[in-house]
Amino acid sequence: MKTPLRVNFKRLQADVETLAYIGRRADYGLYRMAFSKGDQAAREWFQERIHEAGLDLYIDGAANIHARFNWNGERPSVMTGSHLDTVPGAGHLDGALGVLVGLECLRRLKELDLSLRYAVEAIAFTDEEGRFGGLLGSQAISGRLTPETIHNARDLDGISLSQAMTAQGLNPADILRARRKPESLIAFLELHIEQGPILERQGVSVGVVEGIVGLFKWEVTLKGTANHAGTTPMDMRQDALQGLAEFAGEITRILEENGGPRSVATIGRVEVFPGAANVIPGSVKFSLDVRDTEAIILKDLTHAFRLALSAIARRRELMFEFEVLSEIEPIKCDPGIMETIFNAARSLGVEPLQMPSGAAHDTQIMATLTRAGMIFVPSQGGRSHSPAEWTPWEDIETGANVALNTLYQLAH
Repeated sequence: MKTPLRVNFKRLQADVETLAYIGRRADYGLYRMAFSKGDQAAREWFQERIHEAGLDLYIDGAANIHARFNWNGERPSVMTGSHLDTVPGAGHLDGALGVLVGLECLRRLKELDLSLRYAVEAIAFTDEEGRFGGLLGSQAISGRLTPETIHNARDLDGISLSQAMTAQGLNPADILRARRKPESLIAFLELHIEQGPILERQGVSVGVVEGIVGLFKWEVTLKGTANHAGTTPMDMRQDALQGLAEFAGEITRILEENGGPRSVATIGRVEVFPGAANVIPGSVKFSLDVRDTEAIILKDLTHAFRLALSAIARRRELMFEFEVLSEIEPIKCDPGIMETIFNAARSLGVEPLQMPSGAAHDTQIMATLTRAGMIFVPSQGGRSHSPAEWTPWEDIETGANVALNTLYQLAH
């Protein structure tokens, strides 16, 4: 193909701008959490756009929305897409951009009447952001869910996944029917904003993701003894918060000794009990989120953090326990798809940057089912999960054109 394909950017831009107002509240943040009213409105709008484009519409048992082109139910497909749901108070591009670029790519392939060997699908995955655990739609397609995990899934308000789906006329038992056979897919491609500062800092419009970090997330509880803040000598205290403070101070050392150059660890949430100014904290509950691109390093860090907690608890006469909230294996993107993305970008006069992803994505799950690759476009100021989230329009157009040419090469 001598002349690169190009999207209808005005149409894509209009879609991005329209979707940016669905689920928006007065504080200008988006509230499209999975199976919320905002999410439902976005899903209905997306289905209308699929119908208007003359594409085949399919909704699977996990409520994933598929737009299909060149589909006959027999030939395998190249799939692209991301998610429409958001975190509370979100920006307008995380997930949504990948869905809309996928739709636009299918529209252009249809309009250009190009000969394709395989079908092409654009998908909007269900609950990527984690209201009920995260990556729900891609896990369903990849066959990673069980009846138990579906039954036990609840949000922070105690609402179950089953309740949320039933309220919208969906049957949670159908989630298991969304599973796809590996032979039904040729490849998966996702375009996403970087959610970090690297591309903008280096002045590059397109990133080619080489791998996606794995992670483990714990909820840790340290238990001591609540007591009077004025009458209990310092050497007789079992202060749970002091244990947390010591552990937090150990994070840098543990990463330096047991991690790698891409290892990160975060304590993002802390609850102190009983939480009174004149009472020694009797217990603390906190989150620990640890990420790296290498499975062996994550294993070493798991061991190191457990040892550190055990040593601190023993020294300070505390009890500790932890619950594993999630564990996701790191993945490497498919070299062949990476090369196709590079070639597509260069045909458009763009030299991309090869880079890792520090955030989890549906690509991570789809890579267990088929060959998978990912395209990044810059995030201004590295901002995401915020109304300040922004990517310059020219970078969106470039990324969309790279995605279109990559999909064509994979499908023809």
